[in-house]
Amino acid sequence: MHNIKSSAFRLRKQGKSYNEISQKLKVSKGLLSYWFKKLDWSDKIKKRLIIERKQKDQERIEMMCQKNKERWEQWREEARQEAKKEFLKLKKNPLFITGLMLYWGEGDSKIENSIVRLANTNPEMIRIFSKFLQKICNIPLEKIKISLVLYPDLDKNECKTFWSKASGVPQTQFAKIQFIKGYHPTKRLLKGICNIIVCSRALKEKIFVWLKLYQDKLIED
Repeated sequence: MHNIKSSAFRLRKQGKSYNEISQKLKVSKGLLSYWFKKLDWSDKIKKRLIIERKQKDQERIEMMCQKNKERWEQWREEARQEAKKEFLKLKKNPLFITGLMLYWGEGDSKIENSIVRLANTNPEMIRIFSKFLQKICNIPLEKIKISLVLYPDLDKNECKTFWSKASGVPQTQFAKIQFIKGYHPTKRLLKGICNIIVCSRALKEKIFVWLKLYQDKLIED
């Protein structure tokens, strides 16, 4: 045991951790803790090892974040390249152009939030954009959500039925209703505001590419 203890002290002074010493000498970490407790030089080694471990952990986390960032950017770039190919096939499709123009005028413009959202009070616009999502963007109906903004005096069930019929989206896919106070004496929103939503960064990347390509086409023409 004396030889093992001497070897343990030698390894500790070399800056080895309890785990490393325990594995090498086949002694418990509890025994090592007993041998090294109240030794200032061992305590200094412990603190240094903790700092080094934190630095390594931070470097590993930063490396993982960088790899994830690169992987997501590659994935987004693939979506953008796919959109360019699709544009050539879709640019003369009336539903494609109509859906793009609706989003250009009424859609969410922040690409970072990965939310494709169009808000309007016109049921025909909501109906057309729903068709655009399903027939052009190939979004399954169950992936489309509806969010309503209503005045407190409106019948929420009546409004949900109205917008479900307009969008073709079942009421089970409606989010919690947001109520706003006040109303205009002449410009009444009789059925509130409907938000039709799809959570997809890939689709949003595509829509932004399509819009840019169509804008360039209009300018060239």
